[in-house]
Amino acid sequence: MLWYKALHLIFMVTWFAGLFYLPRLFVYHAMADDDTSIERFKVMERKLFYGITTPGGLLTLLFGLLLLSANGLSAYSGQYWLHLKFFILLLLVIYHAYCWKLLKEFKNNNNHRSHIWYRWFNEIPVLFLVIIVILAVVRPF
Repeated sequence: MLWYKALHLIFMVTWFAGLFYLPRLFVYHAMADDDTSIERFKVMERKLFYGITTPGGLLTLLFGLLLLSANGLSAYSGQYWLHLKFFILLLLVIYHAYCWKLLKEFKNNNNHRSHIWYRWFNEIPVLFLVIIVILAVVRPF
């Protein structure tokens, strides 16, 4: 069970690292105006999304589920902090999917958002991380 927890945390860090950096690449990509930079950002975004962020997210979910099953699901009945954590996790998965949509827009040279919009968009996973960690560690309810 401790291995599941350790791997869950390791891959969570990997997932969030990707979710922090990918929108930052979008900021720079939105500011780029030469073909060489634009193509470089496309490669970096694709490799980060498919090589680090998505595998990190999938493995986070896998080891989280294994951790839940190892503890027995009945151990969590009435644990409302966990229900809220699952809801925030769902929002995080939606954010991840939206990053994929944005990645495809950049790939097709179809971005219509400013670098300022991406700077704000880049802050969203920070909120998710703070809430998830507080829920998992403090378990306020």
